[in-house]
Order: sequence, then structure tokens, then C-alpha cells
Amino acid sequence: MAAAASAAGTVGPTAAPVEEEGSSGESSPTAAPLPQAPAPTAGPRLSRLPLARVKALVKADPDVSLAGQEAIFILARAAELFVETIARDAYFSAQQGKRKTLQRKDLDNAIEAVDEFAFLEGTLD
Repeated sequence: MAAAASAAGTVGPTAAPVEEEGSSGESSPTAAPLPQAPAPTAGPRLSRLPLARVKALVKADPDVSLAGQEAIFILARAAELFVETIARDAYFSAQQGKRKTLQRKDLDNAIEAVDEFAFLEGTLD
């Protein structure tokens, strides 16, 4: 097998292009095979939210008929970033009150303080 790989001029998926002699005696570069995407491993998860639950929430909307896996992942990641941002802002509000536990008033303060959260005003009432 190793002899076949060295005869072909490549070893592994990231080998550099090899020059082969053409029929006219000139050398021409050939492209190495493209590296394959790594197989899913048990490494760190890309999303902290369960994608099956996000997909179920998306499919609960009657206006949505199909939802691709990439769209589900992007929605899950956007939800994570949203929760992270509002939680951080609410935590800063709690720290100003010399507390470590978030309370509803901390979320209210975060919503009032940040213009991007204006669409949430009145939702906690």
C-alpha cells in the first residue's frame, strides 16, 4: 500500500501537488486530493442548546415547513448569544447591588439600559 502511495506521489490528504511528466516530456503539476471534513468526534460541542429541541420549536411555527440543519444550528447559536448577552448585562446590574444572584429587577434594568433590548420592554410584566 505504501508503495502505491509513493508511486502516486502523495502521502495523506494534505500532501503538496506532485509534478508528473506528461506525454511530451514536460512536467505539469497535479492537484492533491482535497482534505475531507473531519468526522464528528466526542469533542467540545458547537452548540450548548440541544439542536433537537431548537428544531422542535422551529417546526412548531405553522409558517415553517422545512428547516435545514444549518439554519437550526444558526438559530441555536443566536439564542445562546442572546441569552449570554442579556445574562451578562443583568449580572452587572446585580453586582452594582452587591449581589451574586440575579433577580427580575436585574433583567428589567438590563432591558432598560441596552437599546437592543427595547423590544423586550413590558414582556416581564
